[in-house]
Amino acid sequence: MKLFPALFLDRDGVIIENRTHYVRNWEDVSFFPQALTALARIRHVPYKIILVTNQSVVGRGIISLAEAEAINEQIRAEVMAQNGRIDAIYMCPHAPHDLCACRKPHPGLLLQAAQSHQIDLSQSIMIGDALTDIMAGQAAGVRETILLRTGRGNAQLQLPEARLLPPFSVYDDLHTALQALFPDADW
Repeated sequence: MKLFPALFLDRDGVIIENRTHYVRNWEDVSFFPQALTALARIRHVPYKIILVTNQSVVGRGIISLAEAEAINEQIRAEVMAQNGRIDAIYMCPHAPHDLCACRKPHPGLLLQAAQSHQIDLSQSIMIGDALTDIMAGQAAGVRETILLRTGRGNAQLQLPEARLLPPFSVYDDLHTALQALFPDADW
């Protein structure tokens, strides 16, 4: 069976802006323009592009699972409308106190995606704006983990835990990271 590398992307703080009160509806969604441009530029790379997102807004009872899934699908549709692609979306709907295996920093979402999409984790990349994204990628055994300064990234870099993790790369935004990872793309 042929295995494929994947580019795992967190959602909030990477593709769209974080919201202090959570993304509760489509009106709360604000894309980083550079992220949409970057995703369009790498649409032809031979990587599966997979969104992996914690959405405790569901587990906290703020919005329904169906509402969260609809927001994710609208995000995918907008990325596609801008000539980008997202091949799959994996979401943890649980609250932190649920102690599930899929909530990042646990690797469950990446492991589920790897099994369903024939992904070679050792050749894959995880990009996020939180140390939990880095930890999930490292726990899943991905080749490279990247923290973006967008979203919560700058604040996360100041945490003592950041110095305790195995090495990871840091970029200003998704566009800068993807340009470094895929220099032969249509930049």
